[in-house]
Amino acid sequence: QLQLKESGGGLVQPGGSLRLTCTASGSTLDYHSIGWFRQAPGKERQMVSCITNTGNNTNHASSAGRFYISRDVAKNEVYLQMNRLRPGDTAVYYCAASWYCSGFPDMYNIWGQGTQVTVSA
Repeated sequence: QLQLKESGGGLVQPGGSLRLTCTASGSTLDYHSIGWFRQAPGKERQMVSCITNTGNNTNHASSAGRFYISRDVAKNEVYLQMNRLRPGDTAVYYCAASWYCSGFPDMYNIWGQGTQVTVSA
């Protein structure tokens, strides 16, 4: 059974960069779309970016031009490169698997445990 695990979170200053990694185990990602979501305290879970099994990707407006999603099929990993980070990007970041990209968290049936990203001076 497919399992996902996020890594790469941490504390970064405004304007800095981080790269998050979503590592899959138990099954291949060949047939899945992978979305990155984030959830800040008191707010709903929000899709940040998503990539299909064929490499097509979509970004939420808040991350367009700053965040880039990619995947390494051989390593069974998906990455989220986050640049020019802002305090408003502070949240727990999750990766999740679905059959196709969607902005609705309920459409994803497999989730990782999350990784904390804090943007602060």
